[in-house]
Amino acid sequence: MSDLSANVPAPLEGVRVLELGNFIAAPFAARIFADFGAEVIKIERPDSGDELRGWRLGRGSTSMMFRTMARNKKSVTLDLRTDQGRELALDLVRHCDVIIENFRPGTLERWALGPDELTAVNPDVVLVRISGYGQTGPYKDRAGFGGVAEAFGGLRHVTGHPDREPVRPGAAIGDSVAGLYGTIGALMLLLAKKNGQPHHGPRVADVALYESVFMIMDSLVPDLDAYDTVRQRTAGPLPGVVPSGNYPTADGQSIMIAGNADRAFSRLMVAIGRQDLADDPTLAGGPARARRADEIDDAITAWTRTLSAAAAVDVLAEAGVPAGPILDAEAIARDRHYRARDMVRPAKVVVEDEPEEIRFPGVVPRLPGSPGDVRWVGPELGEHTDQVLHELLDLSADQLDDHRARGVI
Repeated sequence: MSDLSANVPAPLEGVRVLELGNFIAAPFAARIFADFGAEVIKIERPDSGDELRGWRLGRGSTSMMFRTMARNKKSVTLDLRTDQGRELALDLVRHCDVIIENFRPGTLERWALGPDELTAVNPDVVLVRISGYGQTGPYKDRAGFGGVAEAFGGLRHVTGHPDREPVRPGAAIGDSVAGLYGTIGALMLLLAKKNGQPHHGPRVADVALYESVFMIMDSLVPDLDAYDTVRQRTAGPLPGVVPSGNYPTADGQSIMIAGNADRAFSRLMVAIGRQDLADDPTLAGGPARARRADEIDDAITAWTRTLSAAAAVDVLAEAGVPAGPILDAEAIARDRHYRARDMVRPAKVVVEDEPEEIRFPGVVPRLPGSPGDVRWVGPELGEHTDQVLHELLDLSADQLDDHRARGVI
């Protein structure tokens, strides 16, 4: 889809990943590997496949959410509930560097695909295990999805308005953050192996969804101990971070302004015509500004209401104040900065009958010297089954037909 990586080796080229996950967390982790050149073999159930194929499905048979999450991956159908399916999975493990799964703890062990069995066939394999509560602890056997992890990890409690019930973020934060930690864990274990560091037992990265959320909650518990403070919902602004929030503009929109750093605050006050507040020594420092938050927010709002969102952002950008528009999907898709950094990439995809041009997210992070790429979007169910099982396991056409007839693949 892009010529950015033409003739340039991708940083993870030569790494092979076996994805045993469904939904978001494990596929998110594996997608990062796939974006940067790793061969990712996604195992799906015959006939039904990953349930994500049907999530947020507007039309057609495969969702754009799946097409996005499974890009650059190969789809292989394999029934891990059968003896033959598990044997084939172990045969694939022999050829892989990383395995990523997000089943409930104990599932792989019941299928005789636990860490001991995996390392018996491939002692150097790295196993990433993503689950709701981790592989140990009193709650390990509980079912856990990203939304539950956001609640248990503290995020939901501080999200929303103080006089209303907690709300969920508008994206799969818990799953996505866990996927990032899963990728980081796998890369650390691969690096340690490359450096020859000794390792006792299976190389496992144990990632709990709730812990991943908890790790982005800053000083939630330290603030409790140090200041006897339990963070509550505050709608837009973060406690003690002033000024920082959404401000209405003359055209009925809003912009986000983050002028909470000392120098940014001074530049912001000058830009909105409030030199008096910029020069006020009693507003020096975050705690002082927090005590006069309403006064400061009122001053900013009085100014933003006189300009359109675009005009206000331009003024603040010129002044060196962190600010930006609040974009929806349409605005993102046409934004010149997104386009300049190749963050919205078109691809031909069959949604219903004929191929259509659909815009997909680009690759993060940017590595100019050895970039990642979007080579294809999420594949059809089982699209690569025959290719992978023939090339890696040397299965003949007759063997593949036999496995397919018995529902193994």
